[in-house]
Formats: sequence, C-alpha cells, structure tokens
Amino acid sequence: MRYKLLGRSGLRVSELCLGTMTFGETWGWGASKAESKKMFDLFANAGGNFIDTSVNYTDGTSEEFLGDFLKTDRDHFVVATKYSLTHPDNPDPNGGGNSRKNMMKSVERSLKRLKTDHIDLYYLHIWDYMTPVEEAVRGLDDLVRQGKVNYVAFSDTPDYIVAEANTRADLMGWSRFIGMQVPYSLLDRAVERAIIPMANHWEMAVLPWGLLEAGILTGKFLKPVKNATRINSKRLKLSEKSLKVVKEVESISQEVGKPMSQVAINWVRKHPTAQMIPILGARSAKQLKDNMDSIAWSLTDEQYKRLDEVSAIEMGFPHDFINGNRYLYGDTLDKIDGRRA
Repeated sequence: MRYKLLGRSGLRVSELCLGTMTFGETWGWGASKAESKKMFDLFANAGGNFIDTSVNYTDGTSEEFLGDFLKTDRDHFVVATKYSLTHPDNPDPNGGGNSRKNMMKSVERSLKRLKTDHIDLYYLHIWDYMTPVEEAVRGLDDLVRQGKVNYVAFSDTPDYIVAEANTRADLMGWSRFIGMQVPYSLLDRAVERAIIPMANHWEMAVLPWGLLEAGILTGKFLKPVKNATRINSKRLKLSEKSLKVVKEVESISQEVGKPMSQVAINWVRKHPTAQMIPILGARSAKQLKDNMDSIAWSLTDEQYKRLDEVSAIEMGFPHDFINGNRYLYGDTLDKIDGRRA
C-alpha cells in the first residue's frame, strides 16, 4: 500500500479507502461483526489506514463496530464519517439535514460510537438545498477549532455549492474542504462534466464510490455460452452502450488474467487529472481481498484508452463549445496541451 496527501492538506492516507457501509446487518444485508473484523484486519495488515463510515450507516452499527476495532490503535488510522442523513422514520424535523443543530448532535453521536475524542475527516453527506452555505461552513470550522474534527470534506453535493463553500472558507479564514466523495465508474461518468473539474481547481481529492455498479462490472451477471459469454440483460436492463462497456472490461480482464472488478477499479485509479482515492465496499473478506489486489498492477495506456473510449459520455455545453471554438484558439487549437480535453 502506498500513501497520498489528501487533497490540499498534509494528511497522509492510503491509496485505497475502506468503506464500511456493509459493516452490520441491521439493514437486512451486510456483514456480521466477525466478518467485518476480518475485513478491517485484512485492510490494516495490508497497510491501509483510511476508513470511511457515516453516522447513519446500518443505523449506527458501522460506527459502533469501528469503535471496537479502532480502540487498540486509534491514532494510526484516518477515520472519516459523515452527517446529514437520518432514518426515514425519525419524527424529529431537525433529525437530518445540514443545519448546525443536526451537525452538532451528529458529531457527538459519532464520537461516542467511535469511542474517540476526534474525527479525522468529517463530511457533509448530502446537500439539503435548505441550509445556508455559510451556516454549514462556519459550523464545520467551529468543530475544527474545538478539536473534534481535523479536516472537512463534501459528499454528494453540487459543484457550485462546494465552490461557494471553499470561497467563503478562503475569505473568512475558515477550514477549506479537501475532499469530494462522489459516485464514479465506467458506467457512471456524469461527475466528469463539472464536479471533477471543480475538485481539480480547488485541489480536492476525489473519493469515488460505486466503482463496480452493484456488481455489474464484476462480471457476475455474465453467463458462459460455448466459449463466449452473454449478459443476463433481461435482469439488468442495460443499455446497448453499457453492454459494450461490460464486454470491454471482460475482454481486458481476459488479456491481463485479472478479475473484471480489478480492471474496473484500475480504470478509476488511473484517472489522468484527478487525485483518485477509491472507496472499496465489500460484504466479505474474500471480496475485499480481490478488490485490494488491484493495486498490484496497472492498466496499460492502450487498455485505459479502450475503456475510456467505449464508456465516454457527451460532455455538452460549455465543454464542447469551448474546446472546439476556433475563434477562441485560432490556429493554435491543435497545439494546446492535454488540459484542453
């Protein structure tokens, strides 16, 4: 395991992050405490130090499990958790959302469950379109000043909100946001239009989840048919383009002799511009081990290009308009460096 600085900070984190939404079975699926401990130990023994959870994952079971697992060597790990969401049956109108009130209640709940006096990285989990940006940013900065949180980040939030938050943080001397957690995979590249460019501009790390699209990119829906394979498309209802992407992942998997899951993860890891730190989620130690083994090898440039081309999305306005505007670039258009793309 190698380590990276997390965004524009001095915080050193492993190149893979362990996602723990599967720690606990209270949502009707997931891993038992014993299996969760196996996954935690496997990740830690491989050199992983970056752990991701949330105040609401498996109704708090995830944080409780982690609190027990971390207590013998808490300072070694970089622990990230989130606030915003709540249980759908919660009757408290302030039981969720981005408000200072929910923020302060949630951080105390997480600290208690995690059995720690500080959280290394605290995410605003999802934007609620109700709370003023300055309320959330100032509240998170207060947590940093109180020593309850070391760094702050965003998850599942529009790019313009994050840009405003970092602008306010810079102007007011508040804590800037160093990470952006988003869904990203070969079958879901929408964040390339605005969120990834925004993260690059603000020197934020990108922490993608959903790398395997609920198993679609692992190949588990492929069926062998006389030296070939076909996809159970009736069950998945995949588009023609998505089918081509899955087949290309399978083709490269056969070329390199590695599982399809590792091919899909390594495409994300090899992103040419963003600092990517993938979040791995698994329901068993075996699944986690298979996914972690992706760091032992890399796609070639040619393989990356094939995957990139088959899964490419329409960037739309303003990207296409700017990149193809001869009146803007003149005869130098074809000589501009890679940032043009």
